[in-house]
Amino acid sequence: MELGARAAQPHGAVLKRTANSTRRYPLDGRAVGLVLGLCVIWGFQQVAMKAIVTDVAPVMQLAIRFAIAAVFYGAWVLWREGPTTFADGTLRSGLLIGALFSLEFLLVGEALAHTTAAHTVVFLYTSPIFTALGVQFLPDERLHRAQWIGIATAFVGIVIAFVGPGDRPVLEWVVGDGLALLAGATWGLTNVVLRRGRIGGASTAKTVFYQVALAAPLIYAYAAATGQTAIVWTLPALESLVFQTFVIAIASYLVWFWLLRHYLTSRLMLMTLLTPLFGVLFGALILHDPINPPFAIGALLVLLGILVVNGQLFRQRAD
Repeated sequence: MELGARAAQPHGAVLKRTANSTRRYPLDGRAVGLVLGLCVIWGFQQVAMKAIVTDVAPVMQLAIRFAIAAVFYGAWVLWREGPTTFADGTLRSGLLIGALFSLEFLLVGEALAHTTAAHTVVFLYTSPIFTALGVQFLPDERLHRAQWIGIATAFVGIVIAFVGPGDRPVLEWVVGDGLALLAGATWGLTNVVLRRGRIGGASTAKTVFYQVALAAPLIYAYAAATGQTAIVWTLPALESLVFQTFVIAIASYLVWFWLLRHYLTSRLMLMTLLTPLFGVLFGALILHDPINPPFAIGALLVLLGILVVNGQLFRQRAD
């Protein structure tokens, strides 16, 4: 997961190469099947969160998920690196991406309280566009004409997708969709930090640990301050939290890390563009999210723009 550096990845995990990377191969049938499965899982996560909002507020769901994931990844990093874990100079930039990650998911949680899961996942996955705009100011990352066309296409799609809120109150959809879009921008900024900070040289597990370890207490503090810590322990709530924590935050990321070690990064990241499509589909089928024509057209333009930007980003970089 990272667009540009984290192109279309699951929220929170980091797509990057380490210095001791092994040779990577083109996607085979096994890899395609695994990535499609991950896209389905990641596309379902906003639906899983939205489905239990009456039992557990989205921000509280995130605090629980990240707290358990932090214990898992913390134990993993300490086992692999020992007592000198944080003596590699990554702490400062690690805390920065942790803060950005926390902000991103606070925005996602609040977006889900105001808008649909389908809208949230599409606007969240605009992050590659903001990554491309951010790296434009780095000396070795100038955008090409095709990338600017992709960015323009995506922004036209965003404008169109904001039109036609249907039967939702105007303030509600503007706030919800706007928060999801800001979450995408924050995700994109995180990718820029990953490209430039010392954290870019850390192991994937350590990078994820920085993010979830800081997000858990910060998001819980926000939930407590805003009165969103109440939990009604229904069976659907428990099932959703188990899915979010153990299937998404742990199991799916472990599979993703394995794929990154064995297959070409650009091919994997481009395939993950299917994630928002699955998110929209699940939102419509399970939560009955309305998919009006302006949103459908806008979402397709956003995905087209992201595809163009990502394709150009990876042509500039060898796997």
